[in-house]
Amino acid sequence: MDKHQLIECHERIKPYIHNTPVLTSHLIDQMVGASVFFKCENFQKMGAFKMRGAANAIMQLPKALQQKGVVTHSSGNFAQALSLAAQGLGVKAFIVMPKNAPQVKKNAVKGYGGIVIECDPTLEARERQARMIEEEHGATFIHPSNDDNVILGQGTACKELLEVYPNLDYVVAPVGGGGLIAGTALAAHYFGNPCQVIGGEPLEVDDAYRSLQSGTIETNSTTNTIADGLKTHLGDRNFPIIQNYVSQIIRVTEDEIIEAMRMIWERLKIVCEPSSAVALAAIFSKKLQFKGKKIGVIVSGGNVDVNNLPF
Repeated sequence: MDKHQLIECHERIKPYIHNTPVLTSHLIDQMVGASVFFKCENFQKMGAFKMRGAANAIMQLPKALQQKGVVTHSSGNFAQALSLAAQGLGVKAFIVMPKNAPQVKKNAVKGYGGIVIECDPTLEARERQARMIEEEHGATFIHPSNDDNVILGQGTACKELLEVYPNLDYVVAPVGGGGLIAGTALAAHYFGNPCQVIGGEPLEVDDAYRSLQSGTIETNSTTNTIADGLKTHLGDRNFPIIQNYVSQIIRVTEDEIIEAMRMIWERLKIVCEPSSAVALAAIFSKKLQFKGKKIGVIVSGGNVDVNNLPF
């Protein structure tokens, strides 16, 4: 994926996304000993960066396929993103969700016009149900993170950040399925001056960290983390990009994630979800490395259950 594809993608999706604000905090700068710039995708439409990739993936489909709709399986932010993006483009979105997904998430998807199809809470059941919808309706499957057009869309957040602050030394983003970190890495490679990309990952689900070490896509045997958006593993489309362009992945503990999340709420006065706080937690855990540097942070989303905060 080249620079021109990223530029074209950004121009394409601009009418359907927000160019989100960048916030700073003197106190956080003092604590880190660096200048930190927070790209606030919690202010994105539907509350997360995933709107970008969803919009681009749908818009890249030929009109004939758009008329048959799109399908994905997700109980998280991509379910909402694909629903809202599809609604804005006049396309049907079939969303396969596990039966045990929180009702508030199912309601959010329906509120954005998504057609919810429930299934058993296993990956096998989700994939089987999605295939059935593909066959029955002719809908096109769009993966939440392992899709070139999704990756390009997610990269536009970092591109916007670098348009405002072109001389960043680092951009740090959370790592889950790999779409955001891969897109961020492409944007930093093409538009940075130069700029290294670092991933933040929970110690409890450190599959990306291990994948970079082993050279093959690793999975997790447990998913015991508060960062519920980061439980998925990398895919064959985003992993090579991560191998080429991500310089490091920093693992953080659950306590470090909670402390960083509290810091963002208290000091930036914004709502972020635990997954978003992983990037700041990574910076705090390696202060010496970041001392005196200019660091961008992708605050990936703000879709959090306020009745169930960890602090």
